[in-house]
Amino acid sequence: MIDQPLWTPSPERIERSQLVAFFARLRERGLLTGAYSYDALYEWSVHDPAAFWREWWQWAGVIAEPRAGDPWDEVVVGLHRMAPPDSEEGPRWFTGAQLNYAEHLLRFRDDRDAIVSWTEQGRRRVLSHADLAREVARVATAMRRHGIRAGDRVAGFLPNIPEAIVAMLAAASLGAVWSSCSPDFGVRGVLDRFGQIAPRLLFVADGYRYAGKEIDSLGRVREIAASIPEVERVVVVPFLRASPALSDIRDAMVWEEWLTRPALGPPPDAQSTGTPSPGRHVPELAFERLPFDHPLFIMYSSGTTGLPKAMVHGAGGTLLQHLKEHRLHLDLTRDDRVFYFTTCGWMMWNWLVSALAVGATIVLYDGAPLQRAARPGIGQSQRGPDILWQMAEDERVTVFGTSAKYLALAEKEELRPAHTRNLGALRTILSTGSPLGPPSYDYVYRDIKADVHLASISGGTDIISCFALGDPTGPVWRGELQVRGLGMAVDVFGPDGTPIRGAPGELVCTRPFPSMPVAFWDDPEGAKYRAAYFDTWPGVWRHGDWAELTSRGSLVITGRSDATLNPGGVRIGTAEIYRQVEQLPEIIESLVVGQDIGDERDRDVRVVLFVRLREGLTLDSELKDRIRAVIRANASPHHVPRVMLQVADIPRTISGKITELAVRDVIHGRPVKNMEALANPQSLDLFRDLPELKQPQA
Repeated sequence: MIDQPLWTPSPERIERSQLVAFFARLRERGLLTGAYSYDALYEWSVHDPAAFWREWWQWAGVIAEPRAGDPWDEVVVGLHRMAPPDSEEGPRWFTGAQLNYAEHLLRFRDDRDAIVSWTEQGRRRVLSHADLAREVARVATAMRRHGIRAGDRVAGFLPNIPEAIVAMLAAASLGAVWSSCSPDFGVRGVLDRFGQIAPRLLFVADGYRYAGKEIDSLGRVREIAASIPEVERVVVVPFLRASPALSDIRDAMVWEEWLTRPALGPPPDAQSTGTPSPGRHVPELAFERLPFDHPLFIMYSSGTTGLPKAMVHGAGGTLLQHLKEHRLHLDLTRDDRVFYFTTCGWMMWNWLVSALAVGATIVLYDGAPLQRAARPGIGQSQRGPDILWQMAEDERVTVFGTSAKYLALAEKEELRPAHTRNLGALRTILSTGSPLGPPSYDYVYRDIKADVHLASISGGTDIISCFALGDPTGPVWRGELQVRGLGMAVDVFGPDGTPIRGAPGELVCTRPFPSMPVAFWDDPEGAKYRAAYFDTWPGVWRHGDWAELTSRGSLVITGRSDATLNPGGVRIGTAEIYRQVEQLPEIIESLVVGQDIGDERDRDVRVVLFVRLREGLTLDSELKDRIRAVIRANASPHHVPRVMLQVADIPRTISGKITELAVRDVIHGRPVKNMEALANPQSLDLFRDLPELKQPQA
């Protein structure tokens, strides 16, 4: 079989891309020579990161406090340090610069769509850029009346609805710090997060809808508000019902009521403001410009290995990275309509919202991605499991973002939007959250759209951005992430800490970049920060992914390195097994762990595979043989599980990721840390005291 790319961009698409335009600017300035080449651009960007980020700032049109000459003192200080040790200053970017993240996302004030919001019931609401600016101004004014200042924390426990974006932008306009969780978190999970940061304001909804059910949130809100004494006001968005009952929730007030009356009493010069209406005064937007690394977002690790780490991300680094990824790696413009299936508790929500800085339309969806029971919606026909593709058709979505898991399930559901939907506007499909298996590449090009840029991207909450990204000017190869991100000195290290090629190893970053966390919350000496990324190789960011850098410069990511299996001394990424197993139609999903066996003289690890099957099916010897055969044929004999067991459910975090570490702890008889991070903790009981795991299997 000839090794060919699955997709190659047309010469016209390459020529009009922003990557080519940016390269041309650098060539005019004498920084690069010759014809456009992504490889040349990348090598320059990591060889001279100060020059790259300086040029990107200028070309992207970043708004900063006016001053003579450059709006910064130095582009970067401490470039030789990846993390600040106790005695020496670490990397700091664009010192002296003053900017505001929200000012960039609200720079457009026209009547073009800014936010289109859908729920399971169909299209719900549209806000223009002008509408969005007016709503943010109203909320920011109410926050000022309450006394919110730069550095205060504001939290959201909200569905993926426009009010979440409005509240976040209002907080950011004042220099307050935003943090959010999705409403499917339990009370303990929310307290483990918000309890660390002590927010003054808490924005919530009275509930949300999922899979045809209405889930009330107010009982949990009552406990959360009672448990965080620093919360001074709970602002409730009436999402399920017009007049939610709030009498037993401390300091609670409905959204519109809070906007039209003071919360703690206005300062002498405050102006009252209410619902905008024709002829009524709408407050002007004002932006507090603050240092480049002023905190903007507090994000959290998944929490499967202890109390979630609270990572503080700065306004400038977040803005620069997102602009780079949107404009260069996605080729996003004002004419695009961008969707990403996400909740407010995942970093892809922050990433999606930043597309407003380009002037694009962002499309929100809140609810189940695969509808089981069709039901009529508002002004819509009956909808079924392909509701997201119906939305993409109706909204003329140009960029469709989702997860590898959704694409795998969509294939199992036999969704074929290429044959049932008009996706003529669709230009790019993005996938992240876990490695996208090669069969899903085939599915996209066969059953979704043949002429589409499929970009599997990878990064994390830790960097609020990506290490591996798409290249709209380059080919797409089956199973590969196209390129390393510009300005990101990404490499793959072997066990001895030296670069390797064509073989799996640890994904690392060897030079600083602007979207590194500015700090961890409550970590004044930086000890937690350094332990999280720099304990393995001082001065090198170890990301925790198991990856391979190919001769093409692309990446193959096979899973988390802390979930890597090691049977017989051969290191195996779990995703390599998932890719094969989940091709079988009987298997809905699977989970792989390594079980320690043997004694001090003869220790080993055996691979244990758990599978959840379609209803009515059993993991019999015939199916086990087929699983072994497909893994042996397409991976290696080392990948073949020694033990295979059927389970009714598989544990996952609230953000939807399967948690191998929790199952590994259970089968080894260890306590599972932070159960509140799990969406279905009861499923762990299915893995306890299994007789098949008592003794090594032949």
